[in-house]
Amino acid sequence: MNVETRDEEESKEEDNRNNKFEEANRLLQSQSRSSLSDEEDEDENAFEAREKILIVGEDEESEGVDSRTNVPPFSWKKLWLFTGPGFLMSIAFLDPGNLEGDLQAGAIAGYSLLWLLMWATIMGLLIQLLSARIGVATGRHLAELCREEYPKWASLLLWLMAELALIGADIQEVIGSAIAIQILSNGHVPIWAGVLITALDCFMFLFLENYGVRKLEALFAVLIATMGLSFAWMFGDTNPSGKDLLMGILVPRLSSKTIRQAVGVVGCVIMPHNVFLHSALVQSRKIDPNKKGKVQEALNYYSIESSVALSISFMINLFVTTVFAKGFYGTKQANSIGLVNAGQYLQDKYGGGVFPILYIWGIGLLAAGQSSTITGTYAGQFIMGGFLNLRLKKWLRAVITRSFAIVPTIIVALVFKTSEASLDILNEWLNVLQSIQIPFALIPLLTLVAKEQVMGVFRIGPVLERVAWSVAALVMMINGYLLIDFFVSEVTGLLFGLVVATGTIWLAFVLWVPNLLLLDSDPKFVFVWCPDVVPSVMLGLFQSYADVVVPPDCSKVMPMLLSPLIQESSQ
Repeated sequence: MNVETRDEEESKEEDNRNNKFEEANRLLQSQSRSSLSDEEDEDENAFEAREKILIVGEDEESEGVDSRTNVPPFSWKKLWLFTGPGFLMSIAFLDPGNLEGDLQAGAIAGYSLLWLLMWATIMGLLIQLLSARIGVATGRHLAELCREEYPKWASLLLWLMAELALIGADIQEVIGSAIAIQILSNGHVPIWAGVLITALDCFMFLFLENYGVRKLEALFAVLIATMGLSFAWMFGDTNPSGKDLLMGILVPRLSSKTIRQAVGVVGCVIMPHNVFLHSALVQSRKIDPNKKGKVQEALNYYSIESSVALSISFMINLFVTTVFAKGFYGTKQANSIGLVNAGQYLQDKYGGGVFPILYIWGIGLLAAGQSSTITGTYAGQFIMGGFLNLRLKKWLRAVITRSFAIVPTIIVALVFKTSEASLDILNEWLNVLQSIQIPFALIPLLTLVAKEQVMGVFRIGPVLERVAWSVAALVMMINGYLLIDFFVSEVTGLLFGLVVATGTIWLAFVLWVPNLLLLDSDPKFVFVWCPDVVPSVMLGLFQSYADVVVPPDCSKVMPMLLSPLIQESSQ
């Protein structure tokens, strides 16, 4: 009788233990799902759900269109609702660095590089469409995907490269704004004071962002229109040759004397931070990723919108190039024109009038500088938030990212002051910095957008992949030429040897970046969880950085409880 009782008690005890561990496993699974859901919500740091714009169009379902598989019909109303991100992206094609490249190309090469400007813009459009594609199809922007797909050390290195590129671009943009302020104030406001004034755009950005994405997009529309009107006025006022302009666009010409200007035209078009920016901006619209038809529809509308935006940017760049080609090509001043003295050269050449061309140039330059510094702040938020997975309030993140760039800019402005020669040297070094950083944006983009595990059915096909890699290789080779040309002419002796050694390491890493996705160098930890010993409230903490398993019998694994066992990843 005692034996039967003991057997019954052991059976009940075993049943209780099994029930307990079944319950623990259910809790583990439910908390895993909850943790995953929370992580998805927390990781969605490009735009909060309440900030996204609802795309309201014609009722596709009533027309018999299944948006889960089929693309809804074209709608002008929807195109208008999707319009915005492409124009913010196009600002990087119109920043002060691009304007300086335009005016120098026009003054030194005349109309002969207009064809290259057009094709460089087309290459830039291809890269930006791939950036938009990865953002729409995955619901993640490029910085987030780099954090998720690359090993931690590589992700941090890519973040540092992106931050350096952004700081370099921001220095050019802020100083461009400061030069414009100096022009419009008749020289009463020095460069360093103009830098401080431009830094305040961060607060204007925060103010407008609180009122919604569309208000911010409207501001950029006004700034682009200001640039367009200013430079179109200059174009009409100087009356360039229509025949020479068409010949410059349609007939490719390149001489040994204009190689540096040609490299500058291509190098200024593709900005590393802009690749990250566009992949985040497209997430400002509510798109259901589970409906393939809706995703493809968004990609179609974004393609149209981006093409229109970059066509406008091409026209503005063309206006600037042709104005300086008409006024200064073949003159003694051609080789000495830069962003600092361009306004005064225009004034001396074309005089006053009802609206002096000096001030029209200043207004256009100010619009370019202000718009590009605000988009730089925007890009900085996405880059820092995506790579580091920061969950900060937007105003705090904007202030931090603004400080990252504005502090070195103020130092640069105080050191270089208003010396034209010094600012030209600074601009050359900043262009070198951008050239070094370009591969660290292009290679991750092209690697990820062709990866089926990331893109699913929206990964690019083999033909487009070859075209994209060819364009990227061409851009990187052109920028590589700029680097070699600069270092050969500016660096000598022991320093040149150091540059060669550093360049070799840089090239090796650039070539290795595509292969990093095949690696998973971050160790994974396994924690054994016994619900009798460790409270379930601790489960979330363990799951945040480890795989958690529930053993069938804790008594046999107590010595291993909470022991971090590194297991080699088979992924």
